[in-house]
Amino acid sequence: MSHAFRDLLKKVGSGAHTAKDLTRPEAAAATHMMLMQEATPAQIGAFMIAHRIKRPIPQELAGMLDAYDQLGPKFAPVQSTYPVTVLCSPYDGRSRTAPISPLTALILTAAGVPVIMHGGDRMPTKQGVPFIDIWRGLDLPLHHLALPQAQQLFERTGFGFIYIPQHFPAANAITPYRDQIGKRPPFATIELMWSPYDGDAHIVTGFVHPPTEEMARATYTLRGNHFYTMVKGLEGSCDIPRARTAIIALGKPDGTGFERLLLHPRDYGFGGEDVPLKDTPQLVKAMQQVLSGQASELMRSAIWNGGFYLWRCGVCKTIESGLVMAETLLINHTVAEKLEAVRSAIAELTLVTLP
Repeated sequence: MSHAFRDLLKKVGSGAHTAKDLTRPEAAAATHMMLMQEATPAQIGAFMIAHRIKRPIPQELAGMLDAYDQLGPKFAPVQSTYPVTVLCSPYDGRSRTAPISPLTALILTAAGVPVIMHGGDRMPTKQGVPFIDIWRGLDLPLHHLALPQAQQLFERTGFGFIYIPQHFPAANAITPYRDQIGKRPPFATIELMWSPYDGDAHIVTGFVHPPTEEMARATYTLRGNHFYTMVKGLEGSCDIPRARTAIIALGKPDGTGFERLLLHPRDYGFGGEDVPLKDTPQLVKAMQQVLSGQASELMRSAIWNGGFYLWRCGVCKTIESGLVMAETLLINHTVAEKLEAVRSAIAELTLVTLP
Protein backbone atom coordinates (compact mmCIF):
# COMPACT_ATOMS: atom_id res chain seq x y z
CA MET A 1 0.00 0.00 0.00
CA SER A 2 1.17 3.52 -0.80
CA HIS A 3 0.95 5.71 2.31
CA ALA A 4 1.66 8.80 0.20
CA PHE A 5 -1.29 7.98 -2.04
CA ARG A 6 -3.51 7.23 0.97
CA ASP A 7 -2.94 10.78 2.22
CA LEU A 8 -4.09 12.20 -1.13
CA LEU A 9 -7.05 9.83 -1.21
CA LYS A 10 -8.11 11.02 2.26
CA LYS A 11 -8.22 14.60 0.99
CA VAL A 12 -10.63 13.94 -1.89
CA GLY A 13 -12.61 11.16 -0.21
CA SER A 14 -13.48 12.63 3.17
CA GLY A 15 -17.08 13.47 2.36
CA ALA A 16 -19.17 16.41 1.25
CA HIS A 17 -18.23 18.69 4.16
CA THR A 18 -14.58 17.81 4.77
CA ALA A 19 -13.17 16.80 1.36
CA LYS A 20 -10.45 19.09 0.05
CA ASP A 21 -9.18 19.88 -3.42
CA LEU A 22 -5.72 18.72 -4.42
CA THR A 23 -3.07 21.18 -5.46
CA ARG A 24 -1.77 20.87 -9.00
CA PRO A 25 1.43 19.07 -7.86
CA GLU A 26 -0.65 16.75 -5.65
CA ALA A 27 -2.97 15.86 -8.53
CA ALA A 28 0.04 15.16 -10.74
CA ALA A 29 1.56 12.95 -8.03
CA ALA A 30 -1.69 11.02 -7.51
CA THR A 31 -2.06 10.43 -11.25
CA HIS A 32 1.58 9.34 -11.51
CA MET A 33 1.11 6.82 -8.70
CA MET A 34 -2.05 5.41 -10.33
CA LEU A 35 -0.50 5.11 -13.78
CA MET A 36 2.62 3.47 -12.37
CA GLN A 37 0.51 1.11 -10.22
CA GLU A 38 2.24 2.36 -7.08
CA ALA A 39 -1.22 2.72 -5.56
CA THR A 40 -3.10 -0.51 -4.85
CA PRO A 41 -6.20 -1.50 -6.86
CA ALA A 42 -8.39 -0.67 -3.86
CA GLN A 43 -6.80 2.77 -3.62
CA ILE A 44 -7.13 3.46 -7.35
CA GLY A 45 -10.80 2.48 -7.46
CA ALA A 46 -11.56 4.47 -4.33
CA PHE A 47 -9.81 7.56 -5.72
CA MET A 48 -11.65 7.38 -9.03
CA ILE A 49 -15.11 7.22 -7.51
CA ALA A 50 -14.32 9.71 -4.72
CA HIS A 51 -12.88 12.21 -7.19
CA ARG A 52 -15.92 11.82 -9.43
CA ILE A 53 -18.26 12.49 -6.51
CA LYS A 54 -16.23 15.50 -5.34
CA ARG A 55 -15.86 16.73 -8.94
CA PRO A 56 -12.42 17.78 -10.24
CA ILE A 57 -11.41 21.42 -10.46
CA PRO A 58 -9.13 23.03 -13.08
CA GLN A 59 -5.96 22.93 -10.97
CA GLU A 60 -6.46 19.18 -10.46
CA LEU A 61 -7.11 18.56 -14.16
CA ALA A 62 -3.98 20.57 -14.97
CA GLY A 63 -1.96 18.37 -12.61
CA MET A 64 -3.38 15.20 -14.09
CA LEU A 65 -2.46 16.42 -17.56
CA ASP A 66 1.03 17.22 -16.26
CA ALA A 67 1.39 13.55 -15.32
CA TYR A 68 0.13 12.46 -18.74
CA ASP A 69 2.73 14.74 -20.31
CA GLN A 70 5.45 13.19 -18.17
CA LEU A 71 4.55 9.54 -18.68
CA GLY A 72 2.65 9.42 -21.96
CA PRO A 73 3.85 9.21 -25.56
CA LYS A 74 4.40 12.30 -27.66
CA PHE A 75 4.92 12.93 -31.34
CA ALA A 76 7.99 15.00 -32.09
CA PRO A 77 7.31 18.36 -33.78
CA VAL A 78 6.92 18.54 -37.54
CA GLN A 79 7.24 21.42 -39.96
CA SER A 80 3.92 22.54 -41.37
CA THR A 81 2.19 25.52 -42.92
CA TYR A 82 -0.70 25.07 -40.49
CA PRO A 83 -0.68 24.24 -36.77
CA VAL A 84 -0.97 20.61 -35.77
CA THR A 85 -4.59 19.85 -34.82
CA VAL A 86 -5.40 17.28 -32.14
CA LEU A 87 -8.93 15.84 -32.39
CA CYS A 88 -9.91 14.55 -28.92
CA SER A 89 -13.06 12.47 -28.57
CA PRO A 90 -14.47 10.18 -25.86
CA TYR A 91 -12.64 6.89 -25.58
CA ASP A 92 -15.84 5.00 -24.84
CA GLY A 93 -16.91 5.53 -28.42
CA ARG A 94 -20.14 6.20 -30.22
CA SER A 95 -23.43 4.33 -29.96
CA ARG A 96 -26.14 6.54 -31.52
CA THR A 97 -24.70 8.76 -34.25
CA ALA A 98 -22.19 8.07 -37.01
CA PRO A 99 -18.69 9.36 -36.20
CA ILE A 100 -17.48 12.03 -38.62
CA SER A 101 -14.02 12.70 -37.15
CA PRO A 102 -12.12 10.12 -39.27
CA LEU A 103 -13.41 11.83 -42.43
CA THR A 104 -12.62 15.24 -40.93
CA ALA A 105 -9.06 14.10 -40.21
CA LEU A 106 -8.58 12.91 -43.78
CA ILE A 107 -10.01 16.15 -45.21
CA LEU A 108 -7.68 18.24 -43.07
CA THR A 109 -4.57 16.20 -43.86
CA ALA A 110 -5.47 16.29 -47.57
CA ALA A 111 -5.45 20.10 -47.24
CA GLY A 112 -2.06 20.15 -45.51
CA VAL A 113 -3.15 20.32 -41.87
CA PRO A 114 -1.33 17.75 -39.68
CA VAL A 115 -3.81 15.85 -37.52
CA ILE A 116 -3.33 13.70 -34.41
CA MET A 117 -5.97 11.42 -32.93
CA HIS A 118 -5.75 9.09 -29.95
CA GLY A 119 -7.82 6.30 -28.46
CA GLY A 120 -8.04 2.62 -27.66
CA ASP A 121 -10.40 -0.32 -28.00
CA ARG A 122 -14.00 -0.54 -26.80
CA MET A 123 -14.16 1.18 -23.46
CA PRO A 124 -16.46 0.98 -20.46
CA THR A 125 -18.96 2.24 -19.64
CA LYS A 126 -20.49 2.99 -23.02
CA GLN A 127 -18.63 0.35 -25.05
CA GLY A 128 -19.28 2.34 -28.23
CA VAL A 129 -17.52 2.12 -31.58
CA PRO A 130 -13.90 3.31 -31.17
CA PHE A 131 -11.88 5.02 -33.89
CA ILE A 132 -9.47 2.10 -34.17
CA ASP A 133 -12.29 -0.16 -35.40
CA ILE A 134 -13.17 2.37 -38.09
CA TRP A 135 -9.55 2.67 -39.21
CA ARG A 136 -9.28 -1.12 -39.34
CA GLY A 137 -12.39 -1.17 -41.53
CA LEU A 138 -10.73 1.34 -43.86
CA ASP A 139 -7.68 -0.97 -44.10
CA LEU A 140 -5.44 1.12 -41.88
CA PRO A 141 -3.85 -1.28 -39.34
CA LEU A 142 -2.70 1.50 -37.03
CA HIS A 143 -2.66 -0.94 -34.12
CA HIS A 144 0.39 -2.63 -35.69
CA LEU A 145 2.55 0.48 -35.43
CA ALA A 146 5.14 0.90 -32.70
CA LEU A 147 5.55 4.49 -31.56
CA PRO A 148 8.63 5.20 -33.77
CA GLN A 149 6.65 3.91 -36.77
CA ALA A 150 3.67 6.05 -35.82
CA GLN A 151 6.04 9.02 -35.68
CA GLN A 152 7.32 8.21 -39.17
CA LEU A 153 3.76 7.90 -40.45
CA PHE A 154 2.97 11.31 -38.97
CA GLU A 155 6.03 12.86 -40.60
CA ARG A 156 5.32 11.30 -44.01
CA THR A 157 1.57 11.80 -44.26
CA GLY A 158 0.56 14.38 -41.66
CA PHE A 159 -1.65 11.84 -39.89
CA GLY A 160 -0.77 10.50 -36.46
CA PHE A 161 -2.63 8.10 -34.20
CA ILE A 162 -1.73 7.22 -30.62
CA TYR A 163 -3.16 3.76 -29.97
CA ILE A 164 -3.39 3.60 -26.18
CA PRO A 165 -2.93 -0.18 -25.68
CA GLN A 166 0.24 -0.07 -27.76
CA HIS A 167 1.66 3.37 -27.06
CA PHE A 168 0.49 4.18 -23.52
CA PRO A 169 0.06 0.85 -21.70
CA ALA A 170 0.13 2.56 -18.30
CA ALA A 171 -3.07 4.42 -19.15
CA ASN A 172 -4.59 1.34 -20.74
CA ALA A 173 -3.94 -0.66 -17.57
CA ILE A 174 -6.43 1.40 -15.57
CA THR A 175 -9.24 0.82 -18.09
CA PRO A 176 -10.76 -2.13 -16.15
CA TYR A 177 -11.51 0.17 -13.22
CA ARG A 178 -14.10 1.99 -15.31
CA ASP A 179 -16.07 -1.21 -15.73
CA GLN A 180 -15.68 -2.10 -12.07
CA ILE A 181 -16.87 1.25 -10.70
CA GLY A 182 -19.54 1.59 -13.41
CA LYS A 183 -18.89 5.29 -13.99
CA ARG A 184 -16.57 7.49 -15.99
CA PRO A 185 -13.73 8.67 -13.74
CA PRO A 186 -12.04 12.08 -14.11
CA PHE A 187 -9.59 10.39 -16.49
CA ALA A 188 -12.39 10.54 -19.06
CA THR A 189 -12.18 14.33 -18.89
CA ILE A 190 -8.41 14.24 -19.28
CA GLU A 191 -8.77 12.26 -22.51
CA LEU A 192 -10.87 15.09 -23.95
CA MET A 193 -8.03 17.54 -23.37
CA TRP A 194 -4.79 15.61 -23.78
CA SER A 195 -2.41 16.56 -26.58
CA PRO A 196 0.26 13.89 -27.32
CA TYR A 197 2.32 16.38 -29.32
CA ASP A 198 5.61 17.84 -28.16
CA GLY A 199 4.89 21.35 -29.35
CA ASP A 200 2.17 23.95 -29.66
CA ALA A 201 -1.01 22.48 -31.07
CA HIS A 202 -4.59 23.38 -31.84
CA ILE A 203 -6.55 21.17 -29.42
CA VAL A 204 -10.14 20.30 -30.32
CA THR A 205 -12.28 19.12 -27.42
CA GLY A 206 -15.82 17.80 -27.55
CA PHE A 207 -18.14 18.06 -24.58
CA VAL A 208 -21.72 17.39 -23.52
CA HIS A 209 -22.34 19.43 -20.37
CA PRO A 210 -21.56 23.19 -20.09
CA PRO A 211 -19.56 22.75 -16.82
CA THR A 212 -17.10 20.57 -18.74
CA GLU A 213 -16.40 23.41 -21.14
CA GLU A 214 -15.89 25.88 -18.29
CA MET A 215 -13.50 23.54 -16.48
CA ALA A 216 -11.56 22.78 -19.65
CA ARG A 217 -11.15 26.46 -20.56
CA ALA A 218 -9.83 27.24 -17.09
CA THR A 219 -7.50 24.22 -17.27
CA TYR A 220 -6.15 25.30 -20.64
CA THR A 221 -5.46 28.74 -19.21
CA LEU A 222 -3.47 27.25 -16.34
CA ARG A 223 -1.43 25.16 -18.76
CA GLY A 224 -0.86 27.92 -21.29
CA ASN A 225 -2.89 26.21 -24.05
CA HIS A 226 -4.59 29.13 -25.77
CA PHE A 227 -5.38 27.75 -29.23
CA TYR A 228 -8.32 25.45 -28.65
CA THR A 229 -11.74 24.71 -30.09
CA MET A 230 -14.44 23.34 -27.80
CA VAL A 231 -17.52 21.85 -29.43
CA LYS A 232 -20.79 20.75 -27.90
CA GLY A 233 -20.63 17.91 -30.36
CA LEU A 234 -22.38 14.67 -31.17
CA GLU A 235 -22.23 12.42 -28.10
CA GLY A 236 -19.51 14.61 -26.62
CA SER A 237 -17.29 14.34 -29.69
CA CYS A 238 -15.62 16.91 -31.95
CA ASP A 239 -18.31 16.31 -34.58
CA ILE A 240 -20.48 19.35 -35.30
CA PRO A 241 -24.19 18.47 -35.41
CA ARG A 242 -26.57 19.25 -38.25
CA ALA A 243 -29.82 18.75 -36.32
CA ARG A 244 -29.21 21.63 -33.91
CA THR A 245 -27.20 24.78 -33.41
CA ALA A 246 -23.59 24.06 -32.56
CA ILE A 247 -22.22 25.81 -29.48
CA ILE A 248 -18.50 26.38 -29.94
CA ALA A 249 -15.81 28.14 -27.92
CA LEU A 250 -12.84 29.40 -29.92
CA GLY A 251 -9.70 30.03 -27.91
CA LYS A 252 -7.63 32.91 -29.20
CA PRO A 253 -4.03 31.88 -29.95
CA ASP A 254 -2.70 35.15 -28.54
CA GLY A 255 -4.05 34.26 -25.10
CA THR A 256 -6.63 37.06 -24.94
CA GLY A 257 -9.50 34.73 -24.06
CA PHE A 258 -12.13 33.10 -26.21
CA GLU A 259 -15.14 33.92 -28.30
CA ARG A 260 -18.45 32.11 -28.48
CA LEU A 261 -19.72 30.92 -31.85
CA LEU A 262 -23.28 29.74 -32.37
CA LEU A 263 -23.17 27.88 -35.66
CA HIS A 264 -26.57 27.38 -37.28
CA PRO A 265 -26.33 24.67 -39.97
CA ARG A 266 -29.46 25.91 -41.76
CA ASP A 267 -27.78 29.27 -42.35
CA TYR A 268 -25.30 27.44 -44.57
CA GLY A 269 -27.75 25.04 -46.21
CA PHE A 270 -26.63 22.05 -44.11
CA GLY A 271 -29.55 21.60 -41.74
CA GLY A 272 -30.88 18.07 -41.39
CA GLU A 273 -30.84 15.00 -39.21
CA ASP A 274 -27.56 13.63 -37.92
CA VAL A 275 -26.73 10.27 -39.47
CA PRO A 276 -27.64 7.38 -37.14
CA LEU A 277 -25.11 4.69 -36.34
CA LYS A 278 -26.23 1.16 -37.21
CA ASP A 279 -23.12 -1.01 -37.07
CA THR A 280 -19.44 -0.69 -37.90
CA PRO A 281 -19.48 -2.52 -41.27
CA GLN A 282 -22.31 -0.30 -42.54
CA LEU A 283 -20.54 2.79 -41.24
CA VAL A 284 -17.31 1.83 -43.00
CA LYS A 285 -19.19 1.16 -46.23
CA ALA A 286 -20.88 4.56 -46.01
CA MET A 287 -17.51 6.23 -45.42
CA GLN A 288 -16.04 4.47 -48.44
CA GLN A 289 -18.93 5.81 -50.51
CA VAL A 290 -18.20 9.32 -49.24
CA LEU A 291 -14.55 8.90 -50.19
CA SER A 292 -15.61 7.82 -53.67
CA GLY A 293 -17.58 11.06 -54.03
CA GLN A 294 -21.09 9.61 -53.76
CA ALA A 295 -23.74 11.98 -52.46
CA SER A 296 -25.34 11.01 -49.14
CA GLU A 297 -26.32 12.44 -45.79
CA LEU A 298 -22.98 11.27 -44.42
CA MET A 299 -21.28 13.16 -47.25
CA ARG A 300 -23.13 16.32 -46.23
CA SER A 301 -22.08 15.82 -42.61
CA ALA A 302 -18.47 15.34 -43.73
CA ILE A 303 -18.57 18.53 -45.78
CA TRP A 304 -20.19 20.43 -42.92
CA ASN A 305 -17.51 19.36 -40.46
CA GLY A 306 -14.64 19.54 -42.92
CA GLY A 307 -15.62 23.02 -44.03
CA PHE A 308 -15.77 24.37 -40.50
CA TYR A 309 -12.42 22.89 -39.51
CA LEU A 310 -10.71 24.04 -42.72
CA TRP A 311 -11.75 27.55 -41.72
CA ARG A 312 -10.79 27.12 -38.07
CA CYS A 313 -7.36 25.71 -38.96
CA GLY A 314 -6.60 28.69 -41.19
CA VAL A 315 -6.77 26.98 -44.58
CA CYS A 316 -9.81 29.00 -45.69
CA LYS A 317 -10.76 32.58 -44.86
CA THR A 318 -14.47 31.87 -44.39
CA ILE A 319 -16.63 28.92 -43.41
CA GLU A 320 -18.38 29.19 -46.76
CA SER A 321 -15.13 28.79 -48.68
CA GLY A 322 -14.20 25.94 -46.35
CA LEU A 323 -17.40 24.13 -47.26
CA VAL A 324 -16.65 24.53 -50.95
CA MET A 325 -13.12 23.25 -50.46
CA ALA A 326 -14.21 20.26 -48.39
CA GLU A 327 -16.71 19.22 -51.06
CA THR A 328 -14.13 19.65 -53.81
CA LEU A 329 -11.53 17.57 -51.96
CA LEU A 330 -14.04 14.75 -51.59
CA ILE A 331 -15.51 14.84 -55.08
CA ASN A 332 -12.17 15.02 -56.90
CA HIS A 333 -10.89 12.08 -54.79
CA THR A 334 -8.09 14.06 -53.12
CA VAL A 335 -9.23 12.77 -49.73
CA ALA A 336 -9.38 9.20 -51.03
CA GLU A 337 -5.86 9.61 -52.36
CA LYS A 338 -4.73 10.78 -48.92
CA LEU A 339 -6.24 7.65 -47.38
CA GLU A 340 -4.35 5.53 -49.91
CA ALA A 341 -1.13 7.40 -49.14
CA VAL A 342 -1.55 6.66 -45.43
CA ARG A 343 -2.33 3.03 -46.22
CA SER A 344 0.76 2.69 -48.40
CA ALA A 345 2.97 4.34 -45.79
CA ILE A 346 1.75 1.89 -43.11
CA ALA A 347 2.46 -1.03 -45.44
CA GLU A 348 6.00 0.20 -45.98
CA LEU A 349 6.58 0.79 -42.29
CA THR A 350 5.24 -2.57 -41.13
CA LEU A 351 6.09 -4.68 -44.20
CA VAL A 352 2.47 -5.88 -44.11
CA THR A 353 0.70 -6.54 -47.40
CA LEU A 354 -2.69 -4.91 -47.05
CA PRO A 355 -5.78 -6.32 -48.79
